[in-house]
Amino acid sequence: MSLLKEFREFAMRGNVVDLAVGVIIGAAFGKIVSSLVSDIIMPPLGLLIGGIDFKQFEWVLRTAQGDTPAVVMHYGAFIQNIFDFIIVAFAIFMAIKLMNKVRREQPPAAPAAPTTEEKLLTDIRDILKQQHK
Repeated sequence: MSLLKEFREFAMRGNVVDLAVGVIIGAAFGKIVSSLVSDIIMPPLGLLIGGIDFKQFEWVLRTAQGDTPAVVMHYGAFIQNIFDFIIVAFAIFMAIKLMNKVRREQPPAAPAAPTTEEKLLTDIRDILKQQHK
């Protein structure tokens, strides 16, 4: 089997395609949650702590000197990313919890009625059992 054909079979498996769709949707979901955090949640939180935007928190390790730029640790951006992570993790937790609840609430499917063929085979089996007694 050629390497190209083997790769094509691998890439077209249902699991790989499902994973790709999941990654794309996850990336879009991450952007939505990041926007929720940075545009909706953080401004009021910054207002509560004195009107400061978290992204403005920084620690200057060395000031700019001539053509050399300053060396700055932007720990406010790190705090922002921690909030993003916590909210994304909580949103995913709630989504999975909801999906599990919906899955549990579905009544189990009733067993399918035996087909005509199965009924005939059962009758033949019963007749054979009676003959061998």
